[in-house]
Amino acid sequence: MDFNQPERIEYISDEEREKCRKVVNVYAEFYEVEDIIVVDAKRYGFVKLLYYSEMNGFETMETYTDSKKLFESLWSDWLDYQIYEIASGTILDRLDNDDIIKAFPSIIQKEIKEKYAYFAEKAGICIPIQTEKR
Repeated sequence: MDFNQPERIEYISDEEREKCRKVVNVYAEFYEVEDIIVVDAKRYGFVKLLYYSEMNGFETMETYTDSKKLFESLWSDWLDYQIYEIASGTILDRLDNDDIIKAFPSIIQKEIKEKYAYFAEKAGICIPIQTEKR
């Protein structure tokens, strides 16, 4: 053991880093339209930076070492953006996102579920199969 060198702590495994990198790549196009960027912070994981302004820089910073949590966070951001684009300036913008989605026609609700599954498949994220409620 070398006492002159401090022990280097890894906060994310190499395997999880690769999984996170796949998740980041799935949402790459989204970063072009929204003030979100995800950077590889090497041994610390991945850092999601949100809401940039020249005066303050990024207002929010979140660190992820788990690909599923990163996926869910980016999915939530993506979905929020889509809902905002649809509902902004309409009576729906008074509702929360869950109620807005419930107000959508069933075909749109199905498309949202399919998009989630598409992103998850591209990212290599296993999602539990949900059964339809009747």
